[in-house]
Amino acid sequence: MVAKYQAIVVGAGLSGSWVAKELCDQGIKTVMIDRGPDVVHLRDYPTASKHPWEMEHRGRISAREREENPIATQCYNYYEGSKHFFTKDAEQPYVQEKPFSWIRGYQVGGKSLLWARQVQRWSQHDLDGPAQDDFAIPWPINYKDIEPWYDRVEEFIGVSGEYDGLATLPDGKFLRSIGMNVVEKHFQETVAQNYKDRHVIYGRCAHLTEVKEIHRQQGRGTCQHRVICERGCPFGGYFSANSSTIPWAKRTGNLTIQAYSIVSHIIYDDRQEKAIGVEIINRETRERSQIYAEVIFMNAGTLNTNMVLMNSKSPRFPAGIGNDHQLLGKYVAFHNYRARLVAETGAFKDRVIDGRSMTNAYMPRWKNIHSLKEDFKRGYAVAFYAYRTYIEETTGVGEDLLKKMTKAKNFGLWQIDAMMMGETIPKFENHVRLHPSLVDKYGIPQLVINVDYDDNDQKMMEDFYQEMQEMFQKANFSNIRKIDSGQAPGLDVHHMGGARMGSDPTNSLVNKDSQIHSCKNIYVTDGSCMTSTGTQNPSLTFMALAARAANHALETYFK
Repeated sequence: MVAKYQAIVVGAGLSGSWVAKELCDQGIKTVMIDRGPDVVHLRDYPTASKHPWEMEHRGRISAREREENPIATQCYNYYEGSKHFFTKDAEQPYVQEKPFSWIRGYQVGGKSLLWARQVQRWSQHDLDGPAQDDFAIPWPINYKDIEPWYDRVEEFIGVSGEYDGLATLPDGKFLRSIGMNVVEKHFQETVAQNYKDRHVIYGRCAHLTEVKEIHRQQGRGTCQHRVICERGCPFGGYFSANSSTIPWAKRTGNLTIQAYSIVSHIIYDDRQEKAIGVEIINRETRERSQIYAEVIFMNAGTLNTNMVLMNSKSPRFPAGIGNDHQLLGKYVAFHNYRARLVAETGAFKDRVIDGRSMTNAYMPRWKNIHSLKEDFKRGYAVAFYAYRTYIEETTGVGEDLLKKMTKAKNFGLWQIDAMMMGETIPKFENHVRLHPSLVDKYGIPQLVINVDYDDNDQKMMEDFYQEMQEMFQKANFSNIRKIDSGQAPGLDVHHMGGARMGSDPTNSLVNKDSQIHSCKNIYVTDGSCMTSTGTQNPSLTFMALAARAANHALETYFK
């Protein structure tokens, strides 16, 4: 029996589930394919309600597991309560020509179960970046093209935010704010008093601080401030594909989920001059089969989408589908998270944090906005947060220990942490390609990754250190220390590019509507279509572009 649908979505994560939702809402019979298991909301969150003492290692990772997974265990979110949502290193080996930490979450829902849930919009300034400094190619779209889709996504997923009125970070459709703590507010006031060009704001996050009717229809409830989101939230308090878009699409009766299925390549019909389906490999049996459809959406995650496209060879496309100018896999970029500045303050000793917050303060980019004043291109944003350590007395045993642990709480000084989120420049040299002979256990060529930092990144880091140190000093913070994590690219998890968007088919892979220039019934609607990276967490933009492209397909192919 031939498996045939109207639309294929490759990848059942954050952006792919948005494509499925939009299509299924309009009656389009859609199959969403994922190489991992099906994770069903509520049913498949095994650690969501466990206390540390209910886990074998009290939440920690064993030395053996670290040894077996040197890449995955680098991620801050990887621990005993969340490790089942991470892809283990042995599942998909790849070649690191330069160090690259490829963090993956192969399951239905993807990394939407693991993401940091920060959702800042891009502004026109971000989209103007490549044209402004004449590096890479201009975006073929502007903010007004994306704005209604930002609105649509934010209202559906639920975003806690404040209205800041900044041209560099447009306001959106917000639920009430959780608010900042006393030290974050102090820093906000200090910056406002001393600088006109920079702002400290509340970091917008995809958490339900209140439930609107659209969220009730999804079956979601308010965030409980447990801050163990990466285990899966049984309340649906934060947005994940599993609790929101996927169940919504399934309720239409138009969605089929094909789990444990690895897409090897897209099938191109030379006679019809279009893509007609995909070939999949059953992850458990290794059996190969084909699925056919009128339209294909690539949402496998930036690097996997590049890999599938490169492996989709035919007489028309001997170097990979859409790759007429050998640009597929080139201009891969990411976010530079290496630089941090930490400090402490002896002020506010009478104040402690009440409860837990899922977000942080945020400083939108303020460098190279209206003119190129710096000796580096683009800019950086800053995540800023403050917390107070709790000192426990744990010596003794039995009744003695109990008395010491239940005595008046003893808090240390307020600790302050600022982290740079730098925009890296897409460069031809930063690329991925297929290895000519090495394959994985499914017979698919391994991905070769050649991505690195450059002088622009280093200059940006030095500027961050200098600027933040000055601001910390004005805020009377003490014991200021610079940190360079030295982490490899990839650990930021914000991989973008390789199939970039542009107006000119000779220097880009997809057009303004996310269609491959030379094969328009393939839409590339994840991070691989990004022309530049901006400084914001990119997930909101991925979702907005995916929803926009899905509706373009509805008008073009299914009207």
